[in-house]
Amino acid sequence: MTLRVGGLTPLSTTDWPGMLAAVVFCQGCPWRCGYCHNPHLIPARGDNEIPWDDVLAFLHRRRGLLDGVVFSGGEPTLQPELADAMRAVRALGFRVGLHTGGAYPRRLAEVLPLVDWVGLDAKAPFADYARITGVAGSGASALASLGAVLASGVAHEIRTTVYPALLDAAEVSRLSQDLSARGVTRHVIQAFRSQGCADAGLVRDVRIAPASANTV
Repeated sequence: MTLRVGGLTPLSTTDWPGMLAAVVFCQGCPWRCGYCHNPHLIPARGDNEIPWDDVLAFLHRRRGLLDGVVFSGGEPTLQPELADAMRAVRALGFRVGLHTGGAYPRRLAEVLPLVDWVGLDAKAPFADYARITGVAGSGASALASLGAVLASGVAHEIRTTVYPALLDAAEVSRLSQDLSARGVTRHVIQAFRSQGCADAGLVRDVRIAPASANTV
């Protein structure tokens, strides 16, 4: 088995702060966040998957031109093949970044030694996670993943997407204070993006969050 890839961005300057990176979008996610802007990546299999060998061939041609490769999604840690994919990327000389919601803390802990930077989502106060993800117990998984990232010493930022109808200012403040108390030093607020969102009700709602800003 090889990594299931639902998309590839050849060059990004925003997915890994300060790095020129390709972004590999992993297929599959166990959560159902209403504001997701990559809903086509939620199913375990996609209609337009890119063979992993083709991704490696592309990266081989980009050696010396890119700083790193970010594994995003979907949820990359859903796939057991993630660690081998990261090793292959490192063997080509690239640094490795990871975007994750923290749904699989054990698998996240296993791949952290292969990772140079992590962007971890903190979607809501951890007791209220199911309201965002639609999955009971998701907050406990996210909290365990946060602990793994903080204990690893890997460079990271914690990101929260804010859509006021789902997460109000008081909840954002409470989450920020909780993260700070746990040792988080970089918490980034991200505005809801309507592009790609499959929830027509959210797209129509005018209560869009303000531009991104650091809160910690």
